[in-house]
Amino acid sequence: MIRVFSALLLVGMIGLPAAPVSAAKDRIYTGAFSDLAVGGYDTVAYFRDGRPVEGSRDFTHDWNGATWRFASAANRDAFQADPETYAPQYGGYCAWAVSQGYTASADPEAWHIHEGKLYLNYSKGVQRQWQQDVPGNIAKGDANWPRVLGQ
Repeated sequence: MIRVFSALLLVGMIGLPAAPVSAAKDRIYTGAFSDLAVGGYDTVAYFRDGRPVEGSRDFTHDWNGATWRFASAANRDAFQADPETYAPQYGGYCAWAVSQGYTASADPEAWHIHEGKLYLNYSKGVQRQWQQDVPGNIAKGDANWPRVLGQ
C-alpha cells in the first residue's frame, strides 16, 4: 500500500515546476510570518529616546514592502518624512552577518547608532563582535549590500 501511494505521489509530482532552491530575500527584514519591520519596534525612538521602544498598532507607516510601527504620531510622521534617516542599515538584517557576506535576523534590543545611522545585530553577543571594528565592519557590510539579498 505504501509503495503504491509513493508511486502515485511521484507520478503526480512529475511535471510540476521545481521550487527555486534559494529565492531572493526581501529588502526589509520582517521574518517569515510577519510584515513588521524591526519586530514592530519604533526606529525613530532609537534616535530620539536613545533606547528601543515598541511601536503601536495605532501609528504605522508602510514603506519598502514592510509595515513600520511607532510609539507616537510624531515619530511616525518623522519617519514618513525621511525614512532613510531612521530605517536601520541593511534593511534591518544583522549588520555583522551582512559584513560577513550573508544575512541573519536581528534583535531590536541589540542596536547601535554610528555616525547617525542605525545598525541592528542578531544578538548582544554578536553585537560585541561587530563593535570590535565598527568602521571596518560597516565598510565590509556596505560592500556586500544589497548583493547578499540574492543569496
